[in-house]
Amino acid sequence: MKNSDLIILDWKDQSKRLLKSELVKKGLTTDELSILLSKIGINETKASIDNKISRGTFSLSFYLQCRYILDNLYEIQNKNNNVKPINDISIKYHS
Repeated sequence: MKNSDLIILDWKDQSKRLLKSELVKKGLTTDELSILLSKIGINETKASIDNKISRGTFSLSFYLQCRYILDNLYEIQNKNNNVKPINDISIKYHS
């Protein structure tokens, strides 16, 4: 494969767009995400979340924390803080 055959992507932009689109699909704001993250023991302010997303340079662990919130949104919002223990998290891989 030659260099001219490679597709160059802006990975920061792709990361930012992915997380933003997932929040939009669930109808969550970054303020709400901050509140939900605090329910699983992750202390992030709205401003820090906005900064991470706008830079597109957030860590994989931050993305997985957000994924956990997005995948378990109903349970976290409606079960009186009866959140699954972290060791019960199962990551779903989509291809």
